[in-house]
Amino acid sequence: MAETKYLYGAAVQGIQSFIFQTNELKDIIGASELVEKICQDAFKEFSGENEGKLKGKKIVNAAGNIKFIFDKKEDCEKAFLCFPKKVMEMAPGITISQAVLEMNDNNFGKAFDDIENKLHIQRNRPARSISLGLMGMCRSRKTGMPAVAIDGDDFLDLATKKKKDFANLANNRLCENCFGIKNSKRMIISIDDITSKNDWIAVIHADGNELGKIIKTIESDADKLHEFSENLNASTVEAAKQAYQVISAKYKDDFDKFIPIRPIVLGGDDFTVICRADFAIEYANEYIKSFENETQKRLFRKLTACAGIAFIKSSYPFYYAYNLAESLCSEAKKDAKMEAHLINGLVPSCLMFHKVQDSFVEDYDQIVQRELTANEGCSFKFGPYYINNKIDGKWTVDDLLEKVKLLDSKEGNAVKSHLRQWMSIMYDNAEYAKQKVSRITVMLSPSSKDLEELVKSVTNDKYHVDGTAVYPVYDMLAVYSIKYQVTKNQVTKEA
Repeated sequence: MAETKYLYGAAVQGIQSFIFQTNELKDIIGASELVEKICQDAFKEFSGENEGKLKGKKIVNAAGNIKFIFDKKEDCEKAFLCFPKKVMEMAPGITISQAVLEMNDNNFGKAFDDIENKLHIQRNRPARSISLGLMGMCRSRKTGMPAVAIDGDDFLDLATKKKKDFANLANNRLCENCFGIKNSKRMIISIDDITSKNDWIAVIHADGNELGKIIKTIESDADKLHEFSENLNASTVEAAKQAYQVISAKYKDDFDKFIPIRPIVLGGDDFTVICRADFAIEYANEYIKSFENETQKRLFRKLTACAGIAFIKSSYPFYYAYNLAESLCSEAKKDAKMEAHLINGLVPSCLMFHKVQDSFVEDYDQIVQRELTANEGCSFKFGPYYINNKIDGKWTVDDLLEKVKLLDSKEGNAVKSHLRQWMSIMYDNAEYAKQKVSRITVMLSPSSKDLEELVKSVTNDKYHVDGTAVYPVYDMLAVYSIKYQVTKNQVTKEA
């Protein structure tokens, strides 16, 4: 008879809301490190890893997700009872769910499925640290929670204090993991160090495609699942390093003093960063290419990934920007999973982006309806943009960037202004818009064949999605303004 063991599962919930609770970069950095410490260091006390003798078998331990097989019931009970308290002491306000199942070596696959279901149920009633305090207590001006320390003129609640305490440690770890360098003094500590010629920054969120399906094929073998988890994490880290090397070489002068990239989450298949806006699309593009290559080498199968990029002003709330980036990533995945877009049965890699124009962000579907729908049968929602594969009716990231570059000239600048006018007319009258296109092409000089071809290709109705004509002009103008517009400490260049 197989020996009874105990599969323990824990999930850290609301990671992004905990991390992006504030717009202060140092607090965001520290919060990210706290979440990492919960999964890595905090659980070692209960797994026996601190003493160098595991009390069972480690399965998954990354990105807010813990799976561990305990050999003894009493060890599992101790973890279940005491780990939440440990977490709450480390990161007040964080949310955690737990579940335990009896199992043996013969039914690990079923137990793994069942514990995922139990954790899903537990998410509706998680253990959470709440410290509202008394009415007369001094409180943090930013969070409204009871203050426990003073930092200059600011009152800090316990969670914020711990985030600040962990910020320097996070600089060292994330600097080495994401960039492959140990000089953490070049890591940014202020949003002002990210921005350059304009005030636009980017929040990028990327994760792997169809990971659940792959795990299903190996989940009956605990050792294979653990190996897969470790190699996946290593692939993500190495992909981030390679993307950094490409971008820092291309924008060398801009990386001399500070690295204008702030990694937030890097683990499992999750990749979240805040970075300067002008190279964000190229950076995400390079990361995904490297992710595909690294997973091919380490996992003996190529994993693909999708990304969402929210372009925001530096004063914009990061929490809303992350939610938008996550929504854009999901939207990209939805398009990539369409049967007509599969490459030999594999979901291709792609990315979507949006430049936030309003003072607040709603659901992305509402943004599409309000900002990107010109009239019935016409839309400016053109993405996603694919990475390594040419998809019929879609552009690659390289296609987009090459066409945007054509606008960065004296005559291209005039074309850009006319394209913006064409978009405005499209909201009112599509027939008048066609006349506008004719006037644009007539005004171009005979030597501007590339620009003439560009105007014709982006304003005709050659691209369709579900019977709706889609146009890339909105995206092109957004990328142009982010990459080339100068509004900061220099003479403004009209965009």
